[in-house]
Amino acid sequence: MNTAKDLSKEAARSPRIRVGGYAILARMADKGRASLNGTAGEYHFDCPVDNMLFGFKGVKGADVKPVLESGASDEQIAAWLNSHGTPKTPAEVKAWSDSVEAERPHNNPEHREWFAGECAKLGLKPETTTLFDYLEADDRASFKH
Repeated sequence: MNTAKDLSKEAARSPRIRVGGYAILARMADKGRASLNGTAGEYHFDCPVDNMLFGFKGVKGADVKPVLESGASDEQIAAWLNSHGTPKTPAEVKAWSDSVEAERPHNNPEHREWFAGECAKLGLKPETTTLFDYLEADDRASFKH
């Protein structure tokens, strides 16, 4: 069953949506499936945001790609993550998901200038905008009709 979205026509799901407790997973799955289907549009699978999840679990995009190719559901991807890479307790997964959801790139000197420029394009205040706020605003701006 092909569950790939056409991300040239609609946004990937919010990184806030948690599957199996994992933030980013639903968005990563949308981008990965669309990439395999040739419908990723401007989205990129295995990007720095996806790698926040992959790094936390100690896996790589190349490890996850065959899982996506198999037609795995979101829940099956979460189960695969639970059984591969670095073992994490549900409490560790929740703490990590909470922390990435709260991340403010403006607080990182290496990302501050880039993030301020991106926020300016969207009318956001970089000092108070989280990475997820930015991604959602960027998606809305990209798919205004």
